[in-house]
Amino acid sequence: MELRQRIVSAPVDFGAIRAEFGLASAYPAEATAEARGAIDAFAGDRVDRTDIPFVTIDPPGAMDLDQALHLERTPTGFRVHYAIADVGAVITPDGALAKESGTRGQTLYLPDGTVPLHPHVLAEGSASLLPEQTRPAALWSIELDEQAEPQRFSVVRALVRSRVRLDYAGVQADADAGRLHPSIAALPEFGTRRIAAGLARGAIELRLPAQSIVRDDTADGHWRLVAEPRTAVDDWNEQVSLLTGLCAARIMLDGGTQSEQRVALLRTMPPPAESAIESMRRTAHALGVAWPAEEAVGRMLARLNPNTPATLVLMSEATSLLRGTSYTVVDGAAGEPPAAETLRHSAIGAPYAHVTAPLRRLADRFATEICLARCAGTEVPRWVRRGLADAVDTMRRSDGVAGKLERACIDLTESTLLAPRTGTEFDAVVVREANGNRPAEIIIADPPVLAPCEGEPPEGAAVRVTLTSADPTSRKVMFAYTA
Repeated sequence: MELRQRIVSAPVDFGAIRAEFGLASAYPAEATAEARGAIDAFAGDRVDRTDIPFVTIDPPGAMDLDQALHLERTPTGFRVHYAIADVGAVITPDGALAKESGTRGQTLYLPDGTVPLHPHVLAEGSASLLPEQTRPAALWSIELDEQAEPQRFSVVRALVRSRVRLDYAGVQADADAGRLHPSIAALPEFGTRRIAAGLARGAIELRLPAQSIVRDDTADGHWRLVAEPRTAVDDWNEQVSLLTGLCAARIMLDGGTQSEQRVALLRTMPPPAESAIESMRRTAHALGVAWPAEEAVGRMLARLNPNTPATLVLMSEATSLLRGTSYTVVDGAAGEPPAAETLRHSAIGAPYAHVTAPLRRLADRFATEICLARCAGTEVPRWVRRGLADAVDTMRRSDGVAGKLERACIDLTESTLLAPRTGTEFDAVVVREANGNRPAEIIIADPPVLAPCEGEPPEGAAVRVTLTSADPTSRKVMFAYTA
């Protein structure tokens, strides 16, 4: 069954969610004043690479542009230049801005605005890699072979200048028409080879449609839910960031001439439990999906048609494999290092670090500073080593808040949109059967909603269900299935 979406909107007020989560309404004045003075960070010892014609790829309307890319084909493979906003250079380690961002941890996103990690004057102004603006950056240079495997990589402080601001839909249209901007003309080939390299490492990639809440421009204060399937450009562009994070982890873990000098901040995920994989195998068998015993989970999921009910079921169940993400600190001076197996990110298949979104995520600033020091042959700054534990605590807390906040906004929008349609029948796909006290889960397309369903609908089946309740106050909805 193909789920077709009809545009439906309704008035939604996210103010109650802001109050419930205690979200800050304004940035402290002293920290904002420091941010206004960040232009002084242009000074200092920097490599001038304003000659590289960088471009940015971001959602329409985004102003906090962390990354700018230049990718080229070479006689021996590929060359990536990836400029990342140099936030570490514009924040005084012991200042008010460092303190406030160290408390916030990351930018929190609501449909009607953000609660930013840094003041807008910095994140959307002087530090953002906006087009035709000279900006300080941590410039990654990565040389890759024909299989797009990295051979040499480093990061230095530089001055860069983005030429063009692009968005995902526009780049996808250009790719389909064969007219990609010269600075990213090699992106399809590069991305395809990096995806293949990931599968060879054992990477697991989920291709579930993303729910997004967007403003209805035809009605003031109205919002609607849309399902945004991943495009090829999403996948290719993601590979640039993943590659950079892999290189960063290798720099940090290989750094230091003595064990006590090794310092790293890694994004980690434990391997999935064998019982979870066996459960997926049973589901695949029940759905008639062939899965050879020697085939890794990631390869099996990658070859499935993303538009079938069976794929929706298996992708949904695969989320149980990707749990336990965290940040892990390695500091040789702090005692016994963590075991090697705890330093990997199982969904990526290798050690990995967050370094490409410092305007929006605190951890990236710390990890980038470690990499800059290692590549320059200097000591890791004392403020970095002192602050790693607190940064990890803040990231863990803010990750929890971000996940709950996103779910609350989606639940409120879903229940508000569906409330007037109680008693209505919908076409649905069953992505998880009922299990004990846990109801079944279904996906409908009008609006795109993943919701609980009473009864015992068969997993993977296309069924008709009835909306029995939708309460914006509790932010809960319930469907029912009758055979």
